[in-house]
Amino acid sequence: MMEHLYIKSDKKRGVEATFKWLNDELQELKEALNNKDKTALEKEFADVLAWLASLANITEVNLEKAALEKYQYKCPKCQQAPCTCKFIKVKSDVSAQHL
Repeated sequence: MMEHLYIKSDKKRGVEATFKWLNDELQELKEALNNKDKTALEKEFADVLAWLASLANITEVNLEKAALEKYQYKCPKCQQAPCTCKFIKVKSDVSAQHL
């Protein structure tokens, strides 16, 4: 859907500017998460997904195919569904790590 709607303008904008837009939308999603506003969350998740799809489209990556190939309906680390990996809880400014 996103390719049909936006591919011409996305290609014109380019990878770097599209990535910047995605990053901006991720910041807006973070704000919505902090505010716990369900309506804002829905809109921001949709925006993040749209900009991620746009970035995939202009880099000629089939996002759905890539996700299905990587995850294959199970966790790529532990190979289980649902995931049984243990996570280390870390400070909020650092990503969680698989054990």
